Amino acid sequence: MDRFRGYIAGLGTASGTRFVVGHWQDSPLGAFTDVMVEDDAGLRTLLAPSDTVADYVNATYRFDRTVVAPVHAELAPGTLRVAAGPLRLDVRLGPVTVLGRLLEHVPAPLAVAPWWLRAISPVAALLVPGVQTAGSAGGGRREFYGVRSIRSLTGVDAAWDGADLGPLRPVDPPVKFGFSSVPAAPQIVAVTTTILP
Repeated sequence: MDRFRGYIAGLGTASGTRFVVGHWQDSPLGAFTDVMVEDDAGLRTLLAPSDTVADYVNATYRFDRTVVAPVHAELAPGTLRVAAGPLRLDVRLGPVTVLGRLLEHVPAPLAVAPWWLRAISPVAALLVPGVQTAGSAGGGRREFYGVRSIRSLTGVDAAWDGADLGPLRPVDPPVKFGFSSVPAAPQIVAVTTTILP
């Protein structure tokens, strides 16, 4: 069983490019940040800081191409900044959402337990369309997402190879890296991801 503890941010831009940023503070691979990108044509790109991270993530999710390059990330009280290969992101964080406040009251051991996440996955899909808390993207690995809190995102400055990607938009259409998308509403979640072989 592998556990990744940290944050996942999901957001879209006016260009149609959508991002899922994994900012991991504790994992079997150490602390790192990776970025999953899907452009308006559906091309899925993984930005990974090392071959080891790239190999692990590619064994769990689906991409059309992978770029291994230094990934620098900083999560501060009001911002998430990421520089990764061709990408520059400066995301502004908003308040904790109503659902986020409710999730903060779920006992930590229960919130990340795979049996619990499997049981509540149908409810999560009803509350937040397109989202599941348990499933598999293939390769035999089973994944469980235990969200502990949710904050809204209020703005972004984003550029790819120096080209501005436009202001913040919902994640629409949903991203297709794995069995579940991130919510359409731009947000960042505190999460424990458990991956079982």
